Formats: sequence, C-alpha cells, structure tokens
Amino acid sequence: MITRPILFSGAMVRALLDGSKTQTRRIVKDLPPWPIMEICHDSGGTGKWMPNGPAPNGTGMAAGHWRLCPYGQPGDRLWVRETWRGVVEISPPGQPVEHGVARYVPDREHCRRVEYAATQAPDREPWRPSIHMPRWASRILLEIVAVRVERLQDITEGDAWAEGVDKAEVVSMPCADGATAAYSALWQRINGAGSWEANPWVWVVEFKRVMT
Repeated sequence: MITRPILFSGAMVRALLDGSKTQTRRIVKDLPPWPIMEICHDSGGTGKWMPNGPAPNGTGMAAGHWRLCPYGQPGDRLWVRETWRGVVEISPPGQPVEHGVARYVPDREHCRRVEYAATQAPDREPWRPSIHMPRWASRILLEIVAVRVERLQDITEGDAWAEGVDKAEVVSMPCADGATAAYSALWQRINGAGSWEANPWVWVVEFKRVMT
C-alpha cells in the first residue's frame, strides 16, 4: 500500500466530509501527440493502461507506453491537502500562554491546533495554500477502491452526483441531467473556459473515506 497526497478545493473538502464525494476526475497527462482512440487496461493485472490511436504515418495503429495511474491503485491511500493554517504558541518565556495564527509552516511541537478554510468561519487572518500542507496536518484520508480511464464527457448522471456536485446548483439546472450539467460547470470553474468541450481523457478514481 502506497500513500500519496492529493489536493482538493474547499467545496470538494466539504463534499468529502459529508460523504457526497466518492470520485474524482483528473486529466491524463503526457499522452502521445497523435489522436487517441482508446486507453486500454492491461488484462494481465498489472494495473497499467496504454493509449492507442491512428499511427502518425497513416498506416495502422500506434501505441503509447504503458502507464500506471499517478494517483494510485485500489488499496492505496490518499491524504487530502487543503487550505489551512496553524495556531501556535507565541508567548515569551515565563509569560501567560497566548496563541496566534502562524504565518509560516509551524513546527509540529509548537502547533496547538490546525484550522481549515473549508470549515472555518471567515476572518482576516492569513491562510496557507493547500500545496504547503504537511502530512501531519491533514484531517482526511481516502482509500482507493477503483481506477479507470474514460473521456470526460462520458460521465454518467450517477457519477456526477458522486463527484460531490452542489445539490442547490443541480436543482437550478433547466435540464434532466442536472448533476452532469452542474459538474460541467464545476469542471470549467476549476480548469478554465473550454475545458469541458475539449473532452480530455481523465483518470477516474473512486474512493472511500478512512476514519482515523
């Protein structure tokens, strides 16, 4: 079993905490420069995937190299990085104990507690980016239960719900597949305008929360 970090936005952290998010989709990177028609799973049980498409010379098919999902395999774990801050002791020696918000990565020994932007009331104190969260400060641990590859727009309505879309936003969508429409809007907020229409290949990582 391997444990890796993974970043989530505040909204997705809240969805993880309430149990509505059990999937995440991440773009498959470093694909061959030719059009990819399929990404095949190795039937030998290695967990590897291979992209295939028309050969650049116009004859037959060309295959890329075998690759593993960079987020892990079933049984591996993911610890969540999110926007955070440490509350540390700032008292001079011999003075009554006072605490303040750390503006640096606090030494664990002196960090009295960790606060998280996703579930903390807004204030004017600074926050640390999720990329700078150390393992010990993380509060959410996930276990991967399945991995697959598909085109982004192949997402089903049920899978869109499993991505943790906002229920109020789904209700406001003027279409039958409201969860998919809400996920499309969420994807574009994260990845930019036109990113949904690009319909990239994505890793689909399914997981369950591990209670620690």
